[in-house]
Amino acid sequence: MSNPGGSSISADQLKARYVGTGHADMSKYDWMTNQHRDTYASHVSHYDQLSYFAVAQNESVGRTRAQFLEKMIQPCGPPPATKDYAALAEK
Repeated sequence: MSNPGGSSISADQLKARYVGTGHADMSKYDWMTNQHRDTYASHVSHYDQLSYFAVAQNESVGRTRAQFLEKMIQPCGPPPATKDYAALAEK
């Protein structure tokens, strides 16, 4: 990939520019959360899409926007439980 000037962009520069690009150690939950948040942000910022969803749901545009913004908090539900191996080793 390259810049408009023609110079190439490294993977580190891409990750710094676009947060949602992820990395090798990213969990499936984190990746899906980024995808859902990006989608909701796109729907909220494009009025035509937002009004389409509002008409389809038979809701007002403001209420649909509020619902999408609320869903951005935890779009995929609560995070999965992680095993704390250090705490288990101490027992």
